[in-house]
Amino acid sequence: MGIGVSVFLLALGAILTFALNTELSGIDINVVGVILMIAGAIGLLLTMLVFGRARGTTGVVTEERVVRDRDVY
Repeated sequence: MGIGVSVFLLALGAILTFALNTELSGIDINVVGVILMIAGAIGLLLTMLVFGRARGTTGVVTEERVVRDRDVY
């Protein structure tokens, strides 16, 4: 799950929980929204942990001057 999917789940869950006042038989929209927000938060946390460690170990980049000897005609 990437960052985009996690943010989408968070937004969709917030909309279902806080913005809708509808009732469906057998389904509680507020509970579904909270579950989606929790899934999005866990996905975002895991994505940041996995990609944060991979990007943090790149090392130090140094500049090196490359000089080539060639005859220009």
